[in-house]
Amino acid sequence: MTEALAFRSVAETARLIADGALSPVALVETMLSRIAAFDGTLHAYLLVLEDRALAEARTAEREIRAGRSRGPLHGIPFAVKDTFFTAGVRTCAASRLLLDHVPDRTASAIARLEARGAILLGKLNTWEFGTGTGAVHHDLPFPAARNPWGDGRSTGLNTGFYTGGSSSGSGAALAAGLASFTLGSDTGGSIRLPAAACGVMGLKPSFGLVGRSGILPNCWSLDVAGPLARTAEDLALILDAIAGPDPGDAGSSAVPAADHGAALSRGVAGLRIGLVQDPGLPIAPAIADNMRRLADHLATQGAEIVPFALPRPIAAYQAASSLINWSESYAIHERDFLDRGGLMGQALRDKMMTGFAVRAVDYLAAQRERRLLAGEMDRAMASVAALLLPCTTITAPPLDDADAVVAFTRHACVAPFNISGHPALSLPTGFDANGLPTAAQLVGQLFAEPALLGIAACCETLRASCHPSLTGSIRP
Repeated sequence: MTEALAFRSVAETARLIADGALSPVALVETMLSRIAAFDGTLHAYLLVLEDRALAEARTAEREIRAGRSRGPLHGIPFAVKDTFFTAGVRTCAASRLLLDHVPDRTASAIARLEARGAILLGKLNTWEFGTGTGAVHHDLPFPAARNPWGDGRSTGLNTGFYTGGSSSGSGAALAAGLASFTLGSDTGGSIRLPAAACGVMGLKPSFGLVGRSGILPNCWSLDVAGPLARTAEDLALILDAIAGPDPGDAGSSAVPAADHGAALSRGVAGLRIGLVQDPGLPIAPAIADNMRRLADHLATQGAEIVPFALPRPIAAYQAASSLINWSESYAIHERDFLDRGGLMGQALRDKMMTGFAVRAVDYLAAQRERRLLAGEMDRAMASVAALLLPCTTITAPPLDDADAVVAFTRHACVAPFNISGHPALSLPTGFDANGLPTAAQLVGQLFAEPALLGIAACCETLRASCHPSLTGSIRP
């Protein structure tokens, strides 16, 4: 029962709490016991707020019993990437530079969730400052997060596989049943890549939909905050809480908040979905086969699957994204790099050196190119409700295979939608022959998250509900 409870969707758990069949205290205790049992191996958390979470669970239980429910997230435990500020609680972003950093404010996304009664369990692992080159050098003050999915050849807990990054702990904690949902941020795939590696859903919302105030920046022009969850319904519930204008974020959109669950049961009949079969990168056969199976499923549900070609090769989007990211990351961290660069890990130092060498004229050219690329993508997508394409080109590689770890990030199909700003969702599609998760990517029209989540919900019926048992096998 304890294991089943840890892997229930937010929506299912919320119904149990509302019916009085589940205590928020029991739920939080379950999560904390699993963290104690497994996180010493998985390293998903950098900080666990045990006493605070239990106190908030007791408060939630009293309020709900008294008929003062704050909605479906009341009593639901979650965790956040440790680049999100938490007032009075250390936010270190896995960096030696911030080991004593205790903010005096809380990120707007966390504050909005807590206002609805969600319970923060702790802060999750990440690449240093949520940035880097994609390489893992094992030189940070905390061990790298481990993927809870093994390769099916081990009889014990096999944690030898990469989680993706930079929201590495966000993917690992959710996949392992150490939180009901998590938050991450995505500059060049950093929500979608861990979701794909760890077999969960991860949504990069439209640029500006979710406020970023109180989140350590990586790249002002591209950063997006968003949720990782088990189902489209869960993503909708979380987005309902965190989306909307944020006065503290200059990049926040004025688009009014939507009902993100409005299209969950609408189906896909009559929708045109563009299938990108050849994004210009070699795709592992299991990923391609499972994506094709998903496209066939959508067609049987009434969608019109049409061929779609991206306006430019993925390398064009990656080039613009990289120049913008390198430049802005260097601008953010320049003083620390010059004064205390020796405390940085190698991946961040390498990125700083690259950013230092980028000329202003190249940065400005990349920003102009971004506007052209975004306009092309928006016009190309006008004829379809969504796109379906790979998220990554390979499944999670062994963590000790340095070249494959970098390739997992650099050869992914995520950059076009950081450049264009469109909402993009990593969706589990099955497994490869070694039992590692495969994923596809769904992309929607700008600020059309409800429609995108409706398509994602239709895809869920194809995917068996399963999770890593943390003993080397798959549990239904």
